[in-house]
Amino acid sequence: MAPRKPPETKKTLEVPKCPKGKRSRSPQELEQEAKKLFVKGPGSSRRYDSGCLWAGLANLQVLSPYTSIVRALHQHKLGKAAWPMLQQSLQQSFLHSLASYRIFHKAAPFDRRATSLAWHPTHPSTLAVGSKGGDILLWNFNTKDKPTFIKGIGAGGSITGLKFNPLNTNQFFTSSMEGTTRLQDFKGNTLRVFTSSGTCNLWFCSLDVSAGSRVVVTGDNAGQVVLLNMDGKELWNLRLHKKKVTHVALNPCCDWLLATASVDQTVKIWDLRQVRGKSSFLSSLPHRHPVNAACFSPDGARLLTTDQNSEIRVYSASQWDCPLGLISHPHRHFQHLTPIKATWHPRYNLIVVGRYPDPNFKSCTPHELRTIDVFDGSSGNMMCQLYDPEYSGIISLNEFNPVGDTLASVMGYHILIWSQEEAGLRKRETITKVCAKQGLGATNGNKSCEKRQLSVKGLKVYKS
Repeated sequence: MAPRKPPETKKTLEVPKCPKGKRSRSPQELEQEAKKLFVKGPGSSRRYDSGCLWAGLANLQVLSPYTSIVRALHQHKLGKAAWPMLQQSLQQSFLHSLASYRIFHKAAPFDRRATSLAWHPTHPSTLAVGSKGGDILLWNFNTKDKPTFIKGIGAGGSITGLKFNPLNTNQFFTSSMEGTTRLQDFKGNTLRVFTSSGTCNLWFCSLDVSAGSRVVVTGDNAGQVVLLNMDGKELWNLRLHKKKVTHVALNPCCDWLLATASVDQTVKIWDLRQVRGKSSFLSSLPHRHPVNAACFSPDGARLLTTDQNSEIRVYSASQWDCPLGLISHPHRHFQHLTPIKATWHPRYNLIVVGRYPDPNFKSCTPHELRTIDVFDGSSGNMMCQLYDPEYSGIISLNEFNPVGDTLASVMGYHILIWSQEEAGLRKRETITKVCAKQGLGATNGNKSCEKRQLSVKGLKVYKS
């Protein structure tokens, strides 16, 4: 008799158990792990990025998986995409649009080089520009009206700082080598003198204004920093640096936080409520060279510094002691050149700065172009370069308007307005040429064989 088979038993499903000591990961942690799987962006392979060191990020550029903004917005609405991923998608779309940016407006109204630049806070097509001779231009390039031109004193009147009055945008503040910091209107009237040195040996090099705390801060060439209220009353006047104060900046989101930059090779962070002297700073950020500028990001969480040689640094408010990243970039100082200053894009995590090729720079190439360079503020990678062969000089100042769709640049005597090609063509249809007496040109004109060249992520685009 054959032996009976034992009855078959159904196998129960085994649920894998997490090893002891390990907890289940949150959706946020899973998202961060997924980001690590994305490959390096094309901008990171550029030859110019060889000198870019970025702590903690290892030059990794995280790209959004959403190639379509519509899809990214839909995923965000469904709760399937975090806000940083959506922001990255929007930034990538903007970077692609830079490929069609051209110079559509230009002006050369001064007899000396331009030295300062400020966009109107509420009119995205209006800006003010100051010159080494003290001249000031208010220019709305979207209208056929004549621009406002205020004549300066000439030699010794260089405008070193220019800011619109946030409480009345028909007025503006200036600091100058004339030895004053003053409030003016665009009829040429001086409404209030905030500081006056009374001597040609002492002048003011920078200024900033806060609408929230209603204060004006200015720095001079001897290391003094002066804080005043909007009525002109001096709150304190202290020597905070050993040498000239090249830049002062108030934090846009924290009214009492001040950054000062100096040729003494330091940037210092201050609490305006607790300043008692040069040793009362919150933090001191040493640099290898004199510093041209220190700018807070639009959200106030980071600080961007530009030295007078080849370094751009990004610091975080959570840790002032050590920079988040260092970008090697040629922009050396020259006496007869407006100092080059890097700025933030108002909407995206991007850094904009003019290039001054240096044969001693380690990544310099033969016949290197004097471009406008755009860097990613998180990875430090160069994302694109703007260049126009008709305006191939050194571009010292670059700043996007508050909307973030138009770029103003200063190159020697020239003011250049960059705009997206399609938008520029629409503007050109409705604008006539501005008065030739001011040396202004509303457009580049129609040229049958006009070439524009720029480099976007290694791709050179020509238009004829």
